[in-house]
Amino acid sequence: MAEIESKDIRIAIVCDWLTNLAGAERVVLAFHEIFPDAPIYTSVFIPEEFPQLAAARVETSFLQKIPVLKRKHQMFPLLRTIAFERFDFSEYDVVLSSSHAESKGIITGPRTLHICFCHTPIRYYWSGYHYYLKYPQFGFLNALIRILMPYLSSYLRLWDRLAADRVDLFIANSVNVAERIRKYYRRDATVINPPVDTSWIKPSDKPGEYFLAVGRIIPYKRLDVAVRAFNSLGLPLNVVGTGSELGRLREIAKPNVKFLGRVSDDELADLYSRCIALIFPPEEDFGITPLEAMAAGKPVIAYRAGGAVETVIEGKTGIFFDRQDPEALIEAVKRLKPEDFDPAVLVEHAKKFDVLVFKEKIRDFVYSQWSSFKESHFRLQ
Repeated sequence: MAEIESKDIRIAIVCDWLTNLAGAERVVLAFHEIFPDAPIYTSVFIPEEFPQLAAARVETSFLQKIPVLKRKHQMFPLLRTIAFERFDFSEYDVVLSSSHAESKGIITGPRTLHICFCHTPIRYYWSGYHYYLKYPQFGFLNALIRILMPYLSSYLRLWDRLAADRVDLFIANSVNVAERIRKYYRRDATVINPPVDTSWIKPSDKPGEYFLAVGRIIPYKRLDVAVRAFNSLGLPLNVVGTGSELGRLREIAKPNVKFLGRVSDDELADLYSRCIALIFPPEEDFGITPLEAMAAGKPVIAYRAGGAVETVIEGKTGIFFDRQDPEALIEAVKRLKPEDFDPAVLVEHAKKFDVLVFKEKIRDFVYSQWSSFKESHFRLQ
């Protein structure tokens, strides 16, 4: 580690929004634990969703004063571009952003180092553009969004490309995302996998009782593939999560598929411990839930794409299927032999992605890069 302490650097943390706890927000919490004195800047903040930040200084944008935007903030990307450009970071040495949307577009001066932990170039502008046009998630505004999105996206895609040029250094959460950053932003990125806190999950070698799927129930998660596959298989599947697709999937699901909604960490740990395997059908940027299942000693059946190919080892921590369709998943479920997987091997693999490993890597990266930046930019002083 570079010989420097956090008290010697004025650091700020930036993120897209703080409205619900998901993967990007867990990275922000880890940043806060590493640099507890650093203020957090974001577009909108719902404090009751983040008791972990009760003592933190959280600075919000003008969007915080508009009640409807707290819950519907995703619908106003144009306003978020303005919001992040209005923040002033002139008093900071380092700004560490956690971004999958507009927060990387902050404006910093030449004496401030901006390090962006990028979860992905914005999906609905780039890699997922046509998918989002086909499956917009805006309720009664679907027809309007379908009309306006191609015109808005042209401008926002240009803004996002220019915003990426404002970043001094990119960190990607996976090799998969580093390749997207290179394709869409023409930038290189250092890969540091996101934190996986498994301290609340107890390793288990209990015989499985059901298959498990965990995540937001929205179109790109492709839980429809899992539901249709298990409709045909007739095997028990428990689905944890909520989202815009929940109603539709409940309508098509047979009685062997149960939707459990949101559950507590204790309940989820128990569900992991008693499952046969985790079903993971999306193409994710990285994917936390496969590693949580492994921490409980359970294998994963994953779609062979995205971050899953970096965390699932065929035959050791899980198996793959090669098409996002029910037939491919059905074949994989039939091929799985749970007795072939050693819970101890699964648990040890999950530990490689532990939150403590993440914190150490981020701390070292920030300190070493600030030292290099300071030396090269202020050598004439």
